Amino acid sequence: MTSRRDDPLDALSGPADLERWVAQCDPLPAPVAADADTFESALSLREAIYRLALDRVLARPFDPDSLEIVNDTAAGPVPTIKLSDAGQHLSGDLLAVLSHIARSGIAVLADPDACLKECGRDDCTRIYLDRSRGARRTWCGMDECGNRVKAAAYRARRRASATAEERRPEGTT
Repeated sequence: MTSRRDDPLDALSGPADLERWVAQCDPLPAPVAADADTFESALSLREAIYRLALDRVLARPFDPDSLEIVNDTAAGPVPTIKLSDAGQHLSGDLLAVLSHIARSGIAVLADPDACLKECGRDDCTRIYLDRSRGARRTWCGMDECGNRVKAAAYRARRRASATAEERRPEGTT
C-alpha cells in the first residue's frame, strides 16, 4: 500500500500478487496458493495490524475490531519449522503464513520497548520499527523516503540561494 492519504495505490490487487509477496519474504513459507477468501483475509489482517500499530504510535487504546482480527488470525494453524545447516525453514499454507504474520505483529505490538514510528515524509504513512541508536531514525527507509526528503531540501536550499543571489545589489558578494 502506498500512502494511505490522498490517492492510495494498493500493490496487492489480487491473489497472485499476494502469492508473489509471500515468495519474496524470506522467512515465510513459499510457495503458497491464495484464493479470493484467503486474499481478503490477508488484506483484513494487514489493515488490522496497521490500525493497531497506528494506535500504538498515537498512544491510544487499541481498536477492538482490529484486535479481534489479529487475535483470531494468530490462533490459526502455525507453520512447520525445521532447522538445517542452512538455517531455519518454515513450511505451510497461506493460513499458516497469516497466522505467523499475526503472531509476529502481536510480538512487536506487545513489546513495551519497541519504538514504532510513522514515516516523517509528508505523503508517506508507513509505520516502521525504529531500531537505530537513540531511536533517531526519521524515515521508513532511506532508499525511498529519506532520499526524497533530502533531495527536496537540497533543491529548496539551491532555490533560496539563487533567489538571494538575484536580490543582491550589483557589486556586492
